[in-house]
Amino acid sequence: ELSTMKMLLLLIALLSAALPAGAAPPTCYSRVLSLSKEITESFKELHTSKTVDSCVEMLPRLYLDIHNYCVLAKLRDFVAYPGCDRVVEVNELKEKARSLYTILISYCRRDLVFLTDDCNALEIPVSSPIEHS
Repeated sequence: ELSTMKMLLLLIALLSAALPAGAAPPTCYSRVLSLSKEITESFKELHTSKTVDSCVEMLPRLYLDIHNYCVLAKLRDFVAYPGCDRVVEVNELKEKARSLYTILISYCRRDLVFLTDDCNALEIPVSSPIEHS
């Protein structure tokens, strides 16, 4: 039993040494927050790109706020949108949106708290004070 305890302590020491100093393992919240920001930025870039197909203008808006319950419907609508299947960037964005939706409803369902259910707030992106700093 003592050797098992030593092995366990050694394993813990090795795992903690493998993490960068001050780094914590990602949480569900941090993962969905970073993925939603990544998706929102990719959507903005897609809309400002000059080389993208004209169908991109018809895509549903994709401003995401994981604190808004309506984000689930927004992600479903975007993934189910029938147009732009020939555009690689749109397919990649849909795949990320599908992943975020799955994480939200499956893995992080009990860890997240939705602060609002204002669906109109997801139609008009408002820059947060954090984005300005």
